Amino acid sequence: MHYSDYLELDKILDAQHPESDRLGTPAHDEMLFIVIHQAYELWFRQLLYETDSVIAIFGQPSLNDNSPELQTIVHRLSRCATILKVLVHQIDIMETMNPMDFQDFRDLLRPASGFQSVQFRLLEARLGLQYEGRVGKQYYLSQLRPEEIDRVKAAETTPSLLQLLNAWLERMPILDDTAGTAFWADYRGRYQSSLADAEKANLEAFDRVFFENSTDRTLSPSACRSALFIMLYRGYPLLQLPYQVLHQLLEIDEQLSTWRYRHMSMVHRTIGTRIGTGGSTGRDYLSVALEKHHLFREIAALTSFLIQRKRLPELSPEIRRRLGFG
Repeated sequence: MHYSDYLELDKILDAQHPESDRLGTPAHDEMLFIVIHQAYELWFRQLLYETDSVIAIFGQPSLNDNSPELQTIVHRLSRCATILKVLVHQIDIMETMNPMDFQDFRDLLRPASGFQSVQFRLLEARLGLQYEGRVGKQYYLSQLRPEEIDRVKAAETTPSLLQLLNAWLERMPILDDTAGTAFWADYRGRYQSSLADAEKANLEAFDRVFFENSTDRTLSPSACRSALFIMLYRGYPLLQLPYQVLHQLLEIDEQLSTWRYRHMSMVHRTIGTRIGTGGSTGRDYLSVALEKHHLFREIAALTSFLIQRKRLPELSPEIRRRLGFG
C-alpha cells in the first residue's frame, strides 16, 4: 500500500479547478475558496458518519446506561464537537481573503451557494432539525437537485438523534410512578422557595416544561424530567455517562451556533447587505437561522430549573443503591 494510493490523492489534489482560470481571468484567492469548502464537505462527511453511528446505537431496542456502548456514544459525540471547533477555526483562514479579492470571482459562482450543501442539510436533519422549525423554507430544497432532495427527505423520515434521545430519556428507569410523583412534588416546592421575587413566573414555566404536553416541543415532559434528574444527581456512577451525553449534545449545539455566528459575521464583512450568490438574503437569513436553528435548546433551558446541591431532595437508600452508591 502506498500513501498516495491509500488516500487517492490523485483524485483529491486534482479537484481544484477555478472558474477564473478557465475563463482566462485568474483570481488568486479562488483556489483558497475552493479548498476551504472542499475541506468543509470532508468534515461534513465525517460528522454524518459519526452521527449515524450514534443513531444506530441509540436506536437499539434497549441500551444499558452503564455499558460500553454509552461510552462509545459520548466519545463520538465529543469527536463531533471537536470537528465543529475545527470548522469554526477554518473561518479564520477564509477571512484572510479580503472583500475585493472575493469580488474578483464572486459573480462566476452564481447560482452556486453553500445553501446547496446537501451534506449539511442531511446533518441538520439527522441531528433533529425539523422542516417546520426551519428558516427560509422557500429556499430550503429549491436549489438542490432532484436526487439530493430525495436524500434529504428520506433522512427526515427516519428517527433523528433528537427523537431517539427523547425516547431514551423517557424509558430511563430512575424513579417509578409512586416515587416519581413524590419526588417531583417535593422538588417543585424546593424550586419555588429558591426563586427571587422577579423569578416567580419561572414556576409556570416549570409546570409547562415538566408536566404539560404540547405539539410545539421536541422533548416530552417525562424526558425533560429525566434530563433534569441526570443534571441534579450526575455525581452518582450510573448517571455520569448520561450526563456526558447531554453535555456533549449541548457542546455540539454551541459549536454549530458559533459556526453560524462566525459565518454570518464573515458574510457581512465580505459582502455587506448584498444577497447571496444563491439568491438568499445573505446576512439577514444567516442572522435568523442563528437564532432559530438551535437543536437542543430544550436541554439547555433546563438550567433555569436547577437548585443548590444542599437543597436537593434526599434520595431513598434503594434509589441510591440503584444509582451506584451503597
